[in-house]
Amino acid sequence: MTPDDLMFKPGLLNGQRILITGGGTGLGKVMAEGFLMMGAVVYICGRRGGVLEETAKELMAGHGGKVVPVACDIRVPEAIADMLDTVWADGGALTGLVNNAAGNFISRTEDLSPRGFEAISNIVFRGSFFVTLDCGKRWLAEGKTGAVTSILTTWVWNGGPFTVPSAMSKAGLNIMTQSLAVEWGGRGIRFNAIAPGPFPTEGAWARLNPADSNSEPSGSSKSAPGNPMGRVGRMPELANLAIYLFAPGSEYVNGQTIAIDGAAHQAGGGGFGRLRDWTDEQWETARAAIQGANARDRSKRTV
Repeated sequence: MTPDDLMFKPGLLNGQRILITGGGTGLGKVMAEGFLMMGAVVYICGRRGGVLEETAKELMAGHGGKVVPVACDIRVPEAIADMLDTVWADGGALTGLVNNAAGNFISRTEDLSPRGFEAISNIVFRGSFFVTLDCGKRWLAEGKTGAVTSILTTWVWNGGPFTVPSAMSKAGLNIMTQSLAVEWGGRGIRFNAIAPGPFPTEGAWARLNPADSNSEPSGSSKSAPGNPMGRVGRMPELANLAIYLFAPGSEYVNGQTIAIDGAAHQAGGGGFGRLRDWTDEQWETARAAIQGANARDRSKRTV
């Protein structure tokens, strides 16, 4: 991104310290770049330490500032505590958290195994809650203010056929956002969420569009005929919304989930209901493609 892509003046987030889970790639990387350009110190965590380090180097080479990679498996509460100890020791309390770490794949629900369900729910639902809880306890104990933004999907409103583990987990985070906004809002900790529509990224593309897994996610997919606006989202648009939710002047925004999808979910889109017509052979091809993407991902993990 360039400064012209963002609608805010540089320096808007000076003094802020923001952690992004799943910050090494995709939407997490986009938000990290936006926060960095606005002057924040950015921490990015994930299971692929090498990817995190490459992202940190790339962003700092392009924009200066400070991006700190911290390898962490957020499925493990003890690992979260160790990560946050490292972050707090590196300059004090965080001011913000983005729950972005996710996992997802398309599957007929009757084909799901307990392991497949837990692969998603342990990251999206349990992991995001444990990171939020640990940050919240620290902020409350120290009398600090903080802001949490969770990345959801529009499926929290209209369901997620063929992505049930993710839809259930994201819906849980939506309730967490509303609940803790009330419980902790008066103690200086705000909670909001963003529900993006289609913002194609490499990792999600390989698991949610396996039939097109050999194509570039940012290529022909820029056209989205089913979307009222006829296109997918542009990454700076997401970055601008995320920046706003942490910016001075947004303090009264609390307990909200904001869609950024071109009105796709109001038009009945945004899900995978069209896959009702897939054959057994199409599902088998999709499973093979998803397994290949998972194997490539595992080869890069360090935790």
